[in-house]
Amino acid sequence: MFKSILVPVDLAEMDVVKPALEKAIALSALTGGSLHLVYVRSILPVTFMEYVPPSFDEEQQAECEKKMAEVVANLPVIDKSKVTTAVRMGAVYNEVLSEAEKQACDLIVVGSHHPSMSTYLLGSNAATIVRHAPCSVLVVRL
Repeated sequence: MFKSILVPVDLAEMDVVKPALEKAIALSALTGGSLHLVYVRSILPVTFMEYVPPSFDEEQQAECEKKMAEVVANLPVIDKSKVTTAVRMGAVYNEVLSEAEKQACDLIVVGSHHPSMSTYLLGSNAATIVRHAPCSVLVVRL
């Protein structure tokens, strides 16, 4: 069934991620599939570059990788050898879709808020992932 499951993780909104992770863990346990977690860092606008130290990107990358390792360490009972992580930088939906193709995922499990007026007008990352994913997508609502 599902051999490779991708879960986008927003380190700032773990309340949205937690239900999606729970579903992904349950599915991977049923199918014996691997679990791949991805966090996408935002690109810092060029206008701010003169205000940050030269090592800013490397420090942010290392900090995010550390936080992702903590997420994996705190996962409930699961074979941790089947869990991998990635920290990418760019637009969330582009990077998630790219990671799904790179990892040959056959399912993306994404957490989502209930729609609000702003998401009806602007769209959401979850909606864009659903529309353009190269595989099946499970959207887990809070």
